[in-house]
Amino acid sequence: MTTAFNPAAYVEQAWGDSVIPALCEYIRIPNKSPMFDPQWQKTGYMQQAVELLHGWTSQRPVQGLQLDIVTLPGRTPVLFAEVPGAADHNPDSPTVFLYGHYDKQPEFDGWQAGLSPWQPVLRDGKLYGRGGADDGYAVFASTLALELLQQQGQAHPRCVILIEGCEESGSFDLPYYVEHLAERLGNVQLVVCLDAECGNYDQLWMTTSLRGMLPGVLKVDILTEGQHSGAAGGIVPSSFFILRQLLERIERTADGRLHESLYVDIPAEATAAADHVAQVLGPGISSRFPWVQGAHADNDNPAQLLLNNAWRPSLATVGLAGAPDIKDAGNTLRPGTQAKLVFRLPPTLDAAAAGAAVKAELERDPPFGARVEFDLETPQTGWCAPAEQPWLAAALQQASSRHFGKPAMHMGMGGTIPFMKMLGDAYPDTQFAVTGVLGPLSNAHGPNEFLHIQTAQRLTLVVSDLLAAAGSQWAEP
Repeated sequence: MTTAFNPAAYVEQAWGDSVIPALCEYIRIPNKSPMFDPQWQKTGYMQQAVELLHGWTSQRPVQGLQLDIVTLPGRTPVLFAEVPGAADHNPDSPTVFLYGHYDKQPEFDGWQAGLSPWQPVLRDGKLYGRGGADDGYAVFASTLALELLQQQGQAHPRCVILIEGCEESGSFDLPYYVEHLAERLGNVQLVVCLDAECGNYDQLWMTTSLRGMLPGVLKVDILTEGQHSGAAGGIVPSSFFILRQLLERIERTADGRLHESLYVDIPAEATAAADHVAQVLGPGISSRFPWVQGAHADNDNPAQLLLNNAWRPSLATVGLAGAPDIKDAGNTLRPGTQAKLVFRLPPTLDAAAAGAAVKAELERDPPFGARVEFDLETPQTGWCAPAEQPWLAAALQQASSRHFGKPAMHMGMGGTIPFMKMLGDAYPDTQFAVTGVLGPLSNAHGPNEFLHIQTAQRLTLVVSDLLAAAGSQWAEP
């Protein structure tokens, strides 16, 4: 008697035998994004990482796979794959674009004993290490989703897979590749992105919006060189004091309100969605973070916390410079202070206009005549997903029920994926399925990042189901 094919068992075995070992090798490569490793071409880590992914993908039994490492001069390479639909080699056929990235955030401090960014550790169904969840797993899940359909003899549409190496730096290389590969990308009708968050690990989470981002460095100089704090104190104002005054212009300490140019009206549907998600996640919206004892959010309304995260601006000071380490700190009034600021912006706010407003506010009328500069980096406008077509909405619910046992959920996310805005502008009639494995405590960008393996396996199955549904929807009568 022939045993029925079991998709979940096939995926679980493939992950155990092949994907996890390859991801472990990938985690060991410190291929930090270009913003964090300007010498990436010299170190060779980026090339090493993309070649590892190429090597794994090329060995999988995916019929019709055409696989290339594409490198434009001076730009991080991309892994690009094409797989024709069943009996279809027409590049004008409706196409699914599967996206991920392989560049990584820097190490960050605070890893638990036994864990580190560049050493993979398997523990309690999680794979720890930098980049496994954000976003190394994407190419493995995308490739296996196609393989799974072919193993079952199921039809799928034409698919392309693009894995970039610059996402953590704002994807400034990506527009050049999208233009360069436009003909090979073809007629994109569905984008599947596996670089987003999930509210829990119990069901499928679809991202409806992403915030924009405004990074920049605020520099304050009051002296040309440091001075004895006793001799200068009371005469020369501290550069840190001036920095605090400037920050007050854009973030009120009394209530945390940011500059008025950074707000938009929140759509009614976003408020309704936040209310729905709050009913599911409840206190978990805030308790999922590793608070110190006694600390808490500034709001006890879960729905409002979700809206704060997805539709209101926020500011994080992610780096400071101009001061020595505490152990090396002398009694010196420092000549200057620099702060790396990262604003998260509402999805519909124009990032360039916001950047111009913030820069003007910070640089006007410098206190005490200090030299003040706000050096903007790459402003990134956010993104809102178009309404799901009925076939996609049905496919998502069916896939979530089948592989998670619960209905799919939709919510806006606080992060930024520049590629989504870029593709949304390029393909205004395209459908989007943006999801991911970045759930509670997975801590992408921070210490102790982990990939929740079961969720990644389930997402592999979900993507496979979506590809099958797209193939059925687009099949010629």
